[in-house]
Amino acid sequence: MNQKQKAEKLKALHEGPGIFWIPNPWDAGSAKLFASMGFEALTTTSAGLAWVIGKPDGGVTREESLANARMIVDAVDLPVAADLENGFGDRPEDAAQTIRRAAEVGLVGGSIEDYSGNPQAPIYDFTLAVERVAAAAEAAHSLDFPFQFVARCENWLHGVTDLDDTIKRLQAYEKAGADVLFPPGLRSLDDIRTVCQSLRKPVNIVMGPPDYRHSIADLAACGVKRVSLGGSLARAAYTAARSATEELLGPGTFTYIKSIMTTADMNKVMTG
Repeated sequence: MNQKQKAEKLKALHEGPGIFWIPNPWDAGSAKLFASMGFEALTTTSAGLAWVIGKPDGGVTREESLANARMIVDAVDLPVAADLENGFGDRPEDAAQTIRRAAEVGLVGGSIEDYSGNPQAPIYDFTLAVERVAAAAEAAHSLDFPFQFVARCENWLHGVTDLDDTIKRLQAYEKAGADVLFPPGLRSLDDIRTVCQSLRKPVNIVMGPPDYRHSIADLAACGVKRVSLGGSLARAAYTAARSATEELLGPGTFTYIKSIMTTADMNKVMTG
């Protein structure tokens, strides 16, 4: 598929019936693995990439993010979107430029959040936040293919557990041109349902917190369109590696080998 065809496929997933999963690869290899399992689209994880290059979540630069995204795009014949953090700058122009750069590396979708990075004021002022979304949406919609722009409200990840403000922001982002709305951190099905009922555009919910027990059926019943996995799959991979090395350093055994993919399995995935 060319970029336009990938974009049209991702758009169709958002407009079609039912709910869909979109896993988050952290590198080209994990992207190939998820593609081999039959997923129809992928979206990157900024946290997973940060850990790959030995940084904490939030420490990735725009250049690092886009270079990683290009490798993932080149590795699979699927629509790929990206976690573009806060657009890598505070100004609306920064958000717009990040969307344009994302398109240049082959991405057909991407999210920008309203987290400022400032611990004293973690969420951008409402007016600035809306201006940033509007600029990013304008850049996305000026492309010659339907780039799926996702606007994220980060309230619940940064201690602002205010459902009314979250809905107010998401509605404003929707009006400003976002194609998909994303409130990470919501936990209760009642809150998720209320958000979905308050919006007309598709809503993304991320799985990840250890206490998150909702099923895909639960989320579908609330009106969720898309479910992403954030950095949880990357964490699962690192956890497996830690467990294996703990076995080596503890009892000195190698039983983990019995349950892992073989080299032949891995090579099949990478050449498929």
